Amino acid sequence: MSVISERAQQLLAARTPFVRATVVRAQPPASAYPGDEAILLADGTIEGFVGGQCAQNSVRKAALGALQTNESVLLRVLPDGDVHFPEAPGACVVVNPCLSGGSLEIFLTPQLPPPMIRIYGATPIADALTQICGVLGYEVSRDADMADTTAFPTAIVIASHGGPEAEIIRTALDNGVGYIGLVASKIRGAAILNEIELSDAERARIHTPVGLNIGAKTPAEIAVSIAAELVAGVRGGLGRAVVPERGPLEAIDPVCGMTVPIGPAAEHLRRAGTDYWFCGPGCRTAFAGKAGA
Repeated sequence: MSVISERAQQLLAARTPFVRATVVRAQPPASAYPGDEAILLADGTIEGFVGGQCAQNSVRKAALGALQTNESVLLRVLPDGDVHFPEAPGACVVVNPCLSGGSLEIFLTPQLPPPMIRIYGATPIADALTQICGVLGYEVSRDADMADTTAFPTAIVIASHGGPEAEIIRTALDNGVGYIGLVASKIRGAAILNEIELSDAERARIHTPVGLNIGAKTPAEIAVSIAAELVAGVRGGLGRAVVPERGPLEAIDPVCGMTVPIGPAAEHLRRAGTDYWFCGPGCRTAFAGKAGA
C-alpha cells in the first residue's frame, strides 16, 4: 500500500474529510507525472505531490470546492487558454498565469465520512433502524443505556420510549447535533419538549413525532419512515456538517491577479499592517522585492 493510501485510511478511520488528488495526464514541462498523488485537507494543507507551487494553488482551490459540493471533478491546469478542453459537468479549466509551461489534468475525489447516527434505546424500532442505516452505508452507534454523551454524531434518534429523553435532547442541542429524532406521540413529545427551554432554531432541529408521514404502523415501517427523513436531512446538507459551511476565505494575489484561498499553507506577507496572499513563492518574492525597493 502506498503512503497516500495509508494516509487516506488513517483519515477515513478518524472521520476527517479530505480530497484525494491524482495526476492523470501531464504535459511537459510540468513537474508532476501521471500517477502522482496527494491528499488535501479542509484547511488547505497538501500532503503529497501533484505539481509545483504554482499548480498547487489551483489544485488547492478546486479541492476545497470539491469538499463543499462532495462531487468529484477533473481539473485541468493550463498556462494559457485551451479551447480544446471546454468546461463541462464534472470538469473545469483553470488558467494559471504563474505556470512556465505544460499542463496538468488532475482528478479530485472528495472523501467525506459517512453520516454517524446514534440510536438510543433497546426497542424493536431501534433494532430495525440500525439495520436500515447500515444498508444505507451510515455509521451507526447504539447506546441502549443512554449513558454515553461523548463523540456527538451527525444525528441522533431516541427510540427508548422513556428514560432521560429530555436530558439527551438538551445535551445533543448544546453539542451541535443537527438532527434529533424522538419516537413519541404528539402529546408525549410535546410534554417532553416542554421540560426544555428551547429557542425557535433549536426546536427546528427536533423531529417529533419522528419520521415522514407514510402511514407506518409496525416497528419496521416506522424505522423506514425515520430513515427516509434522515436521508432527506443528509441530502439537504446535514451530512456536510463535517466540512465548514462557509467556503474558504480568498484573496487576490497582488502580482499575478489570481484568486487564492487564505489558509496556513498559503504564501503570505504582511507589509505596513496589511496582509497579502500569493499563489506561490515566486509572486511573494517579486512583491517583497518591489515593496522593499
